[in-house]
Amino acid sequence: MTVIRQQDFIDSIADALQFISYYHPQDFIQAMAQAYEKEQSPAAKDAIAQILTNSRLCAEGKRPICQDTGIVVAFVRVGMNVRWDDATMDIVEMVNAGVRKGYLNPDNVLRASIVSDPAGKRKNTGDNTPAVVHVELVQGDQVDVRIAAKGGGSENKAAMEMLNPNDDIVEWVLQRVQKMGAGWCPPGMLGIGIGGTAEKAVLLAKEALMEDIDMPTLKMRGAQNPLEALRIELYDKINALGIGAQGLGGLTTVMDVKILDYPTHAASKPVAIIPNCAATRHIHFELNGSGVASFPPPNPEDYPDVTWHASAEARKVNLDTITRAEIATWQPGDTILLSGKLLTGRDAAHKRICDMLARGEKLPEGVDFNGRFIYYVGPVDPVRDEVTGPAGPTTATRMDSFTETMLAETGLMGMVGKAERGDTAIAAIQKHQSVYLIAVGGAAYLVAKAIRSAKVVAFADLGMEAIYEFEVENMPVTVAVNAEGKSIHRIGPAAWRERIRIMPRI
Repeated sequence: MTVIRQQDFIDSIADALQFISYYHPQDFIQAMAQAYEKEQSPAAKDAIAQILTNSRLCAEGKRPICQDTGIVVAFVRVGMNVRWDDATMDIVEMVNAGVRKGYLNPDNVLRASIVSDPAGKRKNTGDNTPAVVHVELVQGDQVDVRIAAKGGGSENKAAMEMLNPNDDIVEWVLQRVQKMGAGWCPPGMLGIGIGGTAEKAVLLAKEALMEDIDMPTLKMRGAQNPLEALRIELYDKINALGIGAQGLGGLTTVMDVKILDYPTHAASKPVAIIPNCAATRHIHFELNGSGVASFPPPNPEDYPDVTWHASAEARKVNLDTITRAEIATWQPGDTILLSGKLLTGRDAAHKRICDMLARGEKLPEGVDFNGRFIYYVGPVDPVRDEVTGPAGPTTATRMDSFTETMLAETGLMGMVGKAERGDTAIAAIQKHQSVYLIAVGGAAYLVAKAIRSAKVVAFADLGMEAIYEFEVENMPVTVAVNAEGKSIHRIGPAAWRERIRIMPRI
């Protein structure tokens, strides 16, 4: 019988969460490097270069890959021959103790993103607990843990449907991927669960994302069973959609498709899909009573020799003197380097602002959007001599319902976020001759390097959702929707889908 100390389990969870916050899995780095080498779309290649550069910087600086350090999901398999030494907590409590310790580590503070009372006040719990924990009692004398930190942008794109037995899974997945847009920060991987019941299919999809990327090997040797054949078919057809990195149009949308299945009722075909973003974070470890789990760091030589540099065609823009006449000349796909003062705000701040405006109240002192740009971001707290922690963009579509009010009543000129905008927001942008820019999701630490100062100017009680004023220098962004309402997320993928269609098959 194996004896495992409660503290060893807690420390292992904390160490694992720190480790995956700044080290990508090696298989992910290799797959991303391969995607970079074969990419032909300049915009997509630039985005992948930023992601790879960010990954190396995070490994060197031991700081989060993404500002959204995720909701923790743990699959814990406990051997029936395991005995716990002086345990005063149950498994879920131990996992949460590890999450609390890992996220509050002063050397690498991780952003607390979890809110309680999800249908009501949505108050931040302050330490990223509770985690989502799945516990299974199995044969054996070890504790097996698979743990992930799942970002909200990709998790929000999860979907589940009860198909009819004769419905086509490939057709359904392709439709879902096109509806997912770019908010899940491609390129990444897809987890698909088939069978069981509704909740089982979703759980299978999430478990599938814990597996390593092996699509190149699979394609080389060929499928050996129907599920492998389905994986290859979906991989090829999804990439043929031309969505590309960050939805800009390109050759690689997914680096792998993982599928787990389970027997189901004769009348049912449950199917679920969950994407993993460019901030893929997961790890597997076992405890056998010998102490805390060990996590060897990757070799620096495992990272490709890719360093992002701004394009020579990039336009330098001073946010403090920008005019509407200037932004009217910008075209979708243009690369911009922003310098000057930039206000921030995301979901909770937008709601509070719009509620204040509806009541006829003035906005707080220091919150003047007239002629200015807003950045949709919730940064990680700074450590040591940092101005701010990693500060990558959040998904802009969540702000779509506020866009008309913000543009019409505050004088806001432009917005910076990630992924596409919906029809309502694009109509408002065109109506008010505004502009929407995107920063690369998955390059949060690289973006933070462009921030020279940061201060909270309003709504400090909202924590990471407070309004900050950033002073930025040469912050890289791309024009996603210009003042005429033209969207790169519509133009880019459509053009690359056609190019891929006529490319010779390799």
